[in-house]
Amino acid sequence: MKLFGWGEPGHNQSVHQPSNTLPAELQDDSRRFKLIVDNIEEGVLLIDDHENVQLFNPGATLITGWEQDEAIGISVHNIIQLVSEKGETVDNSQNPIVNVFKTGQSQKADKDFIRSRNNKIIPVTIHVSPLLDADRNVRAAVAVITNVTQQRAEEQQRADFISTASHEMRTPVAAIEGYLALALNDKVSGIDNRARDFLEKAHASTQHLGKLFQDLLTSAKAEDGRLTSHPQVIEMGEFLQNLSEDLRMVAEKKGLKLDFTSGNTNRTIVANEEVQAKEKVIRPLYFVYADPERIREVITNLFDNAVKYTPEGRISLGVNGNKEVVQCYIRDTGPGIPADDLPHLFQKFYRVDNSATRTIGGTGLGLFICRKIVELYDGRIWVESKLGEGSSFYINLPRLSTQRASELSNSSVVSPEAKPSGT
Repeated sequence: MKLFGWGEPGHNQSVHQPSNTLPAELQDDSRRFKLIVDNIEEGVLLIDDHENVQLFNPGATLITGWEQDEAIGISVHNIIQLVSEKGETVDNSQNPIVNVFKTGQSQKADKDFIRSRNNKIIPVTIHVSPLLDADRNVRAAVAVITNVTQQRAEEQQRADFISTASHEMRTPVAAIEGYLALALNDKVSGIDNRARDFLEKAHASTQHLGKLFQDLLTSAKAEDGRLTSHPQVIEMGEFLQNLSEDLRMVAEKKGLKLDFTSGNTNRTIVANEEVQAKEKVIRPLYFVYADPERIREVITNLFDNAVKYTPEGRISLGVNGNKEVVQCYIRDTGPGIPADDLPHLFQKFYRVDNSATRTIGGTGLGLFICRKIVELYDGRIWVESKLGEGSSFYINLPRLSTQRASELSNSSVVSPEAKPSGT
């Protein structure tokens, strides 16, 4: 099969030479193309609709260990063997090359590994783009593979430094915080109001610093896959109801009401009573498989943000879903978030900077950590907001059927209570 005028499979060429019948200007373009492709570090492959290699540049040889004359004409799957970091074969459903021919759409994989010809496990990024004919059929695909071994090593070094520094700093910061708290204790020391004011500010700053180190440590673990997780079956309706009882006091301190909704049952949580807004109904069971302490961390973080940024009104916490997804949400009646900030809100160290938020403390890591935790369980987190109307944060998690939940719980599905993690 001749493909795009680059010759027959099996020819010993990195980029097949153009036909002499082509116009001179096109030949010149082809020579330029060959010069570029032969001299870039990335591996470039042209794959036909039988998933055989038709083009294989020197960069691909350096990454895979396959010579050009060996690679051209054979199945791409003999050359690009996707594996896990431990060397286990990756299912074809996660293979970007396979998915390009299935979907006709570009595919990108940033965290993949391939097994080279000499059996080395190499971290790579793979970008695959389809080449379509006039009828939008995939006739071929171009794959660009980048060896990111050095990049990953540098990222690991940075993560290790942050993790070590954060861990080592937590102890002296905790000691300083303890001494400041002791100095503020009237039973231990007698200080005037001016000194007390100074110490209170120092104590608050130390608490903020301690939170920053803790968040830095957690974010470093989240980025390099060291975040501990002990998943189990959780019935989110009961879990969030229990958690809402703990969070109620936090809302009340600021004069806010807390609404909790599970399915069609809505409750307004106020001091010493529970007001049923609707008739009590049998609510559905929303089972997920996740670490309850990690999920509590996410919900609590979002709730604390809602309380901080809501001067008055109410906060709504709820859960619903369909056959595939369990959706949790936290809504507030705060000032809202500018549209320009919404796409960046879950990035590391990103904070909305305006007059309404500038005076409110934070590390800029909370929402980033929330995103990493949710993604740990194949979930999704996002926000919708309008200025002057408040914000709504949503979390989607894969839903378990009752049967599957029972199987995972050894035929005994228990709804765990939301208890403080202590960390």
